[in-house]
Amino acid sequence: MNMVFRDRIDAAEKLAEKLLYLKQEDREGIQSNSIIIMAVPRGGVVIGNIISRILDAKLDVVVSRKIGAPYNAELALGAVMPDGSFFPNENIIRMLKISEGYINSEIDTQMKEIDSRLMSFRGSKEYGKDLQYKTVILVDDGIATGATISAASKWLKKKKNCKELIIAVPVAPKDIAEKLKKVADRVIILYSPSSFEAVGQFYHDFSQVSDNQVKKILHGHGYKTCL
Repeated sequence: MNMVFRDRIDAAEKLAEKLLYLKQEDREGIQSNSIIIMAVPRGGVVIGNIISRILDAKLDVVVSRKIGAPYNAELALGAVMPDGSFFPNENIIRMLKISEGYINSEIDTQMKEIDSRLMSFRGSKEYGKDLQYKTVILVDDGIATGATISAASKWLKKKKNCKELIIAVPVAPKDIAEKLKKVADRVIILYSPSSFEAVGQFYHDFSQVSDNQVKKILHGHGYKTCL
């Protein structure tokens, strides 16, 4: 193993170094408040908190939920986003002959979870027009399959009309890293190993992040979280 992060804070600081050019561009008058950090809960919020403070950028969260296959929840049929947009894995759906009724039922179930998390974390389900024409940095503490972050990327580009989308994560499998380049304007991954079992194997400390930790972080950024 060529690189191991001490913890999420260490990983975030290293990622922020790769993003400092954006802060310089902002100072040169591209547009004030033109950068938004969109973090994937929960671990991604710890990463996003550090990066947002270093870049002096707004922090927000994006919650996407995977739709699992019948009898195999880990096999992603696609992912659903906060406004109900569904980004399907059409090859898997076709191969397994998944019915539209099953997918619609699962979307309804996952939308309830998304709504609950958004209200708990940020006090609102609405994003408004905050993301339009902005440079959005989508962050997480690592990527294993890429299903949810890929859906989030497509949603931010197609539905929220951001100006530029940057995916920034400490670690992701090499093959996933290549796929993400097709859905983002820029992909920053500090370590892309060919051999990959789980995100946690690349951290000395990969302690679970609780909902309360996420709420406290977002509360510190002005969100009306349910503490």
